[in-house]
Amino acid sequence: MQKMVWENLLSLKRYGDKNKRLRAEQDPTRLGFDVDYDRVIFSPAFRSLQDKTQVIPFSKTDFVHTRLTHSLEVSVVARSLGRIIGQKIINKHPHLKAIHGYEPNDFGAIVSAAALAHDIGNPPFGHSGEKAIGEFFSRGEGQTFQQYLTPKQWQDLIDFEGNANGFALLVNDQPGNTGGLRLSYATLGTFLKYPKESLPKKPTKNIADKKFGVFQNNVTFFGDLMQELGMIKIEGNDMRYHRHPLAFLVEAADDICYTIIDFEDGINLGWIPEDYALEYFIKLVKDTIDKNKYNQLNNSEERMSYLRALAINNLIQDAIDIFMTHEEAILSGQFHQALMDKSKYLAQMQDIIKISVERIYQSVEVTQKEIKGYQIIHHLLFHLTNAVMNIENNSLSTLDKLILRHVPTKFYENQQTVYDKLMGICLYVSLLTDSKAQMLNQLISKN
Repeated sequence: MQKMVWENLLSLKRYGDKNKRLRAEQDPTRLGFDVDYDRVIFSPAFRSLQDKTQVIPFSKTDFVHTRLTHSLEVSVVARSLGRIIGQKIINKHPHLKAIHGYEPNDFGAIVSAAALAHDIGNPPFGHSGEKAIGEFFSRGEGQTFQQYLTPKQWQDLIDFEGNANGFALLVNDQPGNTGGLRLSYATLGTFLKYPKESLPKKPTKNIADKKFGVFQNNVTFFGDLMQELGMIKIEGNDMRYHRHPLAFLVEAADDICYTIIDFEDGINLGWIPEDYALEYFIKLVKDTIDKNKYNQLNNSEERMSYLRALAINNLIQDAIDIFMTHEEAILSGQFHQALMDKSKYLAQMQDIIKISVERIYQSVEVTQKEIKGYQIIHHLLFHLTNAVMNIENNSLSTLDKLILRHVPTKFYENQQTVYDKLMGICLYVSLLTDSKAQMLNQLISKN
């Protein structure tokens, strides 16, 4: 039976490296994994998340989470998961420290950097933005492009995936910056929740097959990355691999945060009654709550804050126990579930998610935002793809020329194939903030 080994999975290698980077030779005041975090947080793509909808439309009267605040919170939870598990892994495999020099905090740094970037490829307007790009090609005017593409290229477009787009943002060459952000291979592997191409689509019930994580124009580097990390390839001609073990921690951190935090946003906006919400939180923390402390809290805000912190801590500890119990199966590619799907708190989490779906995700405000975003993205893609294709045909209209003034040339110049041109436009649209997408849509509509 094949098995992944931690010393390969924790690779410090970066794109373009000629020599091996050894952990024992790292500057202890600024590790390579810490550099990963810095590079993500200072990137334009990450900064744009401050003006991208998480779930609930931006409120002018109450705080709600954006993609940016959600990503920051997920990275904090992921760091805790990584550090504690790192200590347990090193205790279990002492050669990682004794021979290679790895420390528990290395695990936390890797997982927090990958978690920080986990939503970096998501388009504006929440999940409806992702669906809008895919359906522009599968159901809209973009259907005409299918004849120019291979089946896998076409699947990349009709199932446009924020995870694969995020990987592209992290690794694609930029003018004067070969290899994208040049993150460590350990962090890139941890980022890949779905280490596979777009086809075959959902070939198994394995959680890693649920979606895909790599576009066709990134498969060559993806293959090199998997080989360097010693990832286990799934049999067949397609590019499909079992997950990097630390990817399970990024997923768990995300699951913990969106379960608790979306619920809390609904409470803050008054969409979920506070007494009702407190009842659900208490069910999640009933085994660890300090009733005397809880009864001394003076208002609902303090009670909610206490219960939220306790709930997140309980879920973190549970995720750690599940990971360590199944570490051997994870390293062998034999663990096929999300960690939180095996949680002892699964029923309580599902109850909270059910209320969030009913009171938040299906609310009039959220639905209206999604409809508006869907329409805007379709409209933008129609005009932008037309303009780029008209460059090729030497038939640019006046409107095409005006529109392209607002699109940086790096997204459409020097693209050799129809696929590359379309992916460039999709990448540009995905990087727009909610406000910029609305502004550009209004500008085009006036011309």
